[in-house]
This record gives sequence, structure tokens and C-alpha cells, in this order.
Amino acid sequence: MRRRTTALAALSAVLVLAAGCTAGEQSATATKPRTITPVAGCGARAWTDPADLAADRGPARCEKGAPAARPLKKRRSLTLALGTLNAEYVAPVRTALAKGEFAKEGLDVHLKVLPTPEALPLLAKGDMDVLWAAPEAAVLNGIAGGFDIRWVAGNFSPGPRSKSGLWVRLRHGETARSASLKGATLGTMIGKGSVIMYPMDRSFARHGARLDSVTFQQLGSADVLTALTGGGVDAAWLLDPVWRTVDGDKRYAFLGGQPQGEPLGGALYGPNLLQRDPDAGVAFLRAYIRTVNTYFRGDYKADRAFVAELAKLLKVDAGTLTAVPSLRMDWEIRKGTAGRLQRAYRDAGVTKGAPVPESRLVDRAFYAEAVGHRP
Repeated sequence: MRRRTTALAALSAVLVLAAGCTAGEQSATATKPRTITPVAGCGARAWTDPADLAADRGPARCEKGAPAARPLKKRRSLTLALGTLNAEYVAPVRTALAKGEFAKEGLDVHLKVLPTPEALPLLAKGDMDVLWAAPEAAVLNGIAGGFDIRWVAGNFSPGPRSKSGLWVRLRHGETARSASLKGATLGTMIGKGSVIMYPMDRSFARHGARLDSVTFQQLGSADVLTALTGGGVDAAWLLDPVWRTVDGDKRYAFLGGQPQGEPLGGALYGPNLLQRDPDAGVAFLRAYIRTVNTYFRGDYKADRAFVAELAKLLKVDAGTLTAVPSLRMDWEIRKGTAGRLQRAYRDAGVTKGAPVPESRLVDRAFYAEAVGHRP
């Protein structure tokens, strides 16, 4: 415990130092207005109203191959941090790299596997350019402390048939609607500072419980399902494809997952791309968006050849990929998501103080420019 406390104190000191540096740079560097021009292949469907929260909202899309590459005048090397190389939600980034989409923009993108708490100070200090993650509690706390970091693009929302999310073991006579979560023990491989607190908070509220009334038990990925089926926990957050093991079993019920049509993660930029080289920031998202439009339209898992490519790229079994529905890849960020996440973090007791305004967390200008949308 002493070593852990010391490590946390050291991390806090790094965060404060980095925050102080970036806050100073931000105040000294004004963001200049940028010229936005129409982009071939990206029409009215390339942008949707951020306030549209309909579950059946179609994600923004351009034509295949659009937006076309616009190589930078000078080649640029970028470091991209992500928590894993194998999860399906990183597939567009991995595919963009494998297909040479970043290279077409004049970008040499280098991947680095790092958990978000370790990557954040590096991003804030400019030792890293992009973090492919989510606006977790640690991100919000860093921004509140002065980090010049913005969430600049979304990643995905679940497909309509997905049941990745909160599952409960039913007591005698209970149904999915009547299941009680008060005083429950919940197993999850992700801590209270994760974005899943938001959909979990919603599910708990629907069942008359609060997050602070639940005992969280953080478990390894292989242990979450075992704890639920073995009686070690009352409920669990089950990811793809684990939930299929209990799907259809009347002893368990699915209570809800990530809201459809609302991405909860994606690309985070630090001062390098926000302030020093926004051209490279737009180029990075242009390559990402082009990859989504070209390879991840609709039910991309219906293409067996592409599934085989993905399986090889992500180093997972093709059967594992096709066992669950295609993700709804989505580069846009919904209005109000930042506030909803922060309410969940406060309910879970992992953040304090005034909420960070959306304008300090979210910047839609980079993907707007990439698709030629003028506000």
C-alpha cells in the first residue's frame, strides 16, 4: 500500500508539472481561424447534428475513399498510444496503418501500448501526439488541473443486437424488469473511473439503485464471467464475446450497455496537434475517417475476406469476431456526452468539484474540417 501511495503521489506531481507547462503554452498560443472548403465525396451525410441522440441515428458517412488524402508539405512523425492492439474498437486505426492511409497523408504513425494514466502526462507534455482511449475520470481530472487535451473524434457505438454490458443473476421470481441492484456486488475488469460508469449509472437508476450502493469487485478478464455464474458476484459487466455464454439462459438478464449511437471514446489530442501542428491533426483524422468510410460501412463482418484480414491484423480468431455484431464505427461526438460522463463519475465518487465545460474537453473542429463541414 505504501508503494502504491508513493507511486500515486509521483504521478500526481508529474500531472501538476505537465498541466502547468501546457496551460501556459495554451494561453500564449491563440488558435487561428482555419479555412474550411467542401470535400469531394463528403456531402450532407458527412455530418450529423451533435444534439441528435436517437438510437437509430445513422452515423456520418462519406463515399468510399473519401475524404481523399491531402499530403502534408513536410512529412510528420506521430506517436499514437493505445491500451491494446487487439480489441475490435482499434480496428480502424490498425487498418489505416496497414492499408497505408496515414502514409498517404504524409504521416508516419508509430503505435505505443500504454494505459491511459501513463499516457496522459506524456500527451500533455507533448511527448506523445495522439491517445486512442476515452475521456475517463483521469482525463477529466487532468483537464481540470490545466492539461491542454481535447477529445477530437469518436470511435464506435454498439450495434442494435449487441448485449455487451450489464448482466445480472436473477433471484427467484425476478425478471429483467424487476431485478434489484440495491446492495449488489458487481464484477468488472474496469475500475470506477471508466466511461462504462455512465451506462452503468443509467441501468442502476432504472432499477432503483445508485452506484454508491454497490460493491465493486475488480477482476481479471477471465474471472468476471466465472464470478457471475459461480455466485461470487450478483452482477457483471460482460464484454464481447463473453456475454454470449449467458445469453438465452433464463437465470441471467441483460440490463443495458453503452447507449446506441453515442461513442464514448476515440482520439484525444494534446498540444502538439491542437496548437503546434493542427494541419497534422486534421490529416490524422482524415485518414481515420477515410478508413471508416472505405472498410467499416454497415455490417462489415458480412465480408468474409475482410473478416479474415481483421482477424490476422488483430491476432484474434475469425470466429470470435463474427460471434458478435459489427460495431457501429462513428467518428462524431454527441452533444452532452461530456456532462453525462461527469455526472456518472461523481455518482461513483471518483471526481469532485465543478464539472469541466464541454468546450474544454471536446473539439469537433478537426473532423469537421476533414469532411468539409462549415458550422
